[in-house]
Amino acid sequence: DSRHFPIDLPLDVLFGKPPRMQRTTQRRSEHLSVIADTEGLELKDAIERVLRFPAVGSKSFLITIGDRSVGGLCSRDPMVGPWQVPVADCAVTLNDFAGFAGEAMAMGERSPLALLDAAASARMAIGEALTNLAAACVKLDEVRMSANWMAAVDHPGEDAALYDAVHAVGMQLCPALGVSIPVGKDSMSMQVSWRQGSETQRTVAPVSLVATAFARNADARRVLTPQLMLDQGASELWIIDLGGGRGRLGGSVLTQVFLRAGDLPPDVDDPARLRAFFNFMQEANTAGLLLAYHDRSDGGAIVALIEMALAGHCGIEIELSGWADNMLRALFNEELGGIVQIRQADRDAFQALLDKHGLCKISARVGEPSSQMKVKLRHDNEKVASWTWSELMSAWSETSHAMQRRRDNPESADAELAWRVDATDPGISPRLGFDADEDISAPYLNLAAKPRVAILREQGVNGQVEMAAAFTRAGFDAVDVHMSDLQDARHVLADFKGFAACGGFSFGDVLGAGRGWAASILYNEKLREQFARFFSDESRFALGVCNGCQMMSGLKQIIPGAEGWPAFARNASEQYEARLVTLGVEESSSIFLAGMQGSRIPVVVAHGEGRVDFSAASKQRAKPCLRYVDGAGRATERFPLNPNGSAEGAAGFSAADGRVLILMPHPERVFRSAQMSWHPREWGEASPWLRMFRNARKWVN
Repeated sequence: DSRHFPIDLPLDVLFGKPPRMQRTTQRRSEHLSVIADTEGLELKDAIERVLRFPAVGSKSFLITIGDRSVGGLCSRDPMVGPWQVPVADCAVTLNDFAGFAGEAMAMGERSPLALLDAAASARMAIGEALTNLAAACVKLDEVRMSANWMAAVDHPGEDAALYDAVHAVGMQLCPALGVSIPVGKDSMSMQVSWRQGSETQRTVAPVSLVATAFARNADARRVLTPQLMLDQGASELWIIDLGGGRGRLGGSVLTQVFLRAGDLPPDVDDPARLRAFFNFMQEANTAGLLLAYHDRSDGGAIVALIEMALAGHCGIEIELSGWADNMLRALFNEELGGIVQIRQADRDAFQALLDKHGLCKISARVGEPSSQMKVKLRHDNEKVASWTWSELMSAWSETSHAMQRRRDNPESADAELAWRVDATDPGISPRLGFDADEDISAPYLNLAAKPRVAILREQGVNGQVEMAAAFTRAGFDAVDVHMSDLQDARHVLADFKGFAACGGFSFGDVLGAGRGWAASILYNEKLREQFARFFSDESRFALGVCNGCQMMSGLKQIIPGAEGWPAFARNASEQYEARLVTLGVEESSSIFLAGMQGSRIPVVVAHGEGRVDFSAASKQRAKPCLRYVDGAGRATERFPLNPNGSAEGAAGFSAADGRVLILMPHPERVFRSAQMSWHPREWGEASPWLRMFRNARKWVN
């Protein structure tokens, strides 16, 4: 009786007995030169080539076409600082809309090393993922890995290389670090062959491990970035070299761009040292000793230093003596490690912590940030080389720009490059005309009844969660309402004080820019009457964001005072744009923007069809209440500060005596400061955009 006697069921009863795979293979015989062939290489040429290498240069052309703000729980994306330079070491998400805990994720891969040593390549992938993840507030024993293995099985030597790589990571390195790999996937057909004439041609990819590390992040506010700080007093830069001075160049970008052979590949020689480094980073971060951090990976220490200068919009004075006497080897080796910025006043505490973790002998002071927009190299105080900030940014951005120019509108790509290399651009420069921390809705939050707001969505809409969170924070009772609920009378708009039409891709944008959603209302007699009655009721409000903005512009014929609203067309860049930009708040009657006039505030955008088109407006054009502005607060059409090319920077419009607001950007995704990839350090928990939702709550009463 199974109720009293548990039964052990052998797995082979359920799954059968699949045959075991057996392979016979031989290892390749490798003869590696200990000394890299660097004869005749010049530093200036090396820097310029390495910065243009795809694995090193900017990945902006890929990053800006992906929506990173949807859901409203992204805290750290690749874009860093007021100039939004894509150099972040890890990604960080939030668990909820109230706290600061969440999850941190980082990746590592060193596929080129597998041509020299597959096991070293796999170990370095794990190591790189961890040195990236060290920027976040995580515990090493809580780190979990996802392993993506790729190999060309059945190709001579590759089966053995794969075995060595898996064994090195799964049986040796990860157990030594206390890190597990519970999930992963594999692709074992990384080769292709074809006939060309009478000969068979073959392309084979090396054994590769792409390691993704993830762990619980304690506090998103303490995640380090590569952005150098110049407003923290005198500071200095230190390198922590987990390679222990070996400076192996095998498989490095330097050897690749010059087609040079030789040298051993970098490796994780001492797992205990890597573990000590990770723990040191956590303790130093918690103690507030670190201002900035960047791992050393593709391109070497010189690339890490340059990227820190690019993100900080500043220069660096680098002193080579003592740590880089063999200049090319020290600057371009890709051993594990990192570079940190500390205050000069904290040097003793910093060195004491290094000594505690046994890292003093592999650490060195390498220089200091500079307000001069140059990166200068010295040896024994004698000048070796220097570059202007703009020269380095131009070289680092060149490959991304070339890809973007082929794929998108070339004029937009050129405009972005011109903006990137402009050393005088002030970057995102917020200015507030109100106190963002003041809760103007607080007197009404203790009332027994919370006003109900419908969070309206349609098929394909994906921004309802963060919209509901923003209205809930402001004291509303947010109710999820699908269009089918209105069609089937499960809900009626008259039961709500307001509604918010959310962002996304209603009906897959098949008809373009929210037109399908608008048509589903205009051509349904009951829905049209219900919406028209709601818009005409002076006690109700409505908000349309992104796809909801496009949809509501399609309803302008039933919205009082919206006759001059535009339609929304394809972005001038001919591409989906996801960025952090700045909005200027104009004088208007909008209830949402009351008291915010004259402010300029960072906000995320994520749309492909946001360019205003007044060709269908039935009367005089509506005046925008929100505009895209530059760092000086001027309305702009300059890309990417204006992500869609709207005339005069138009970004939002108001109607119905201020009760109805539409805008393409997403204030609901950044109503907390922690949701922004950058914000001034003095800002509190509430971002200035929460004021919009609090204004609505105050207006209801």
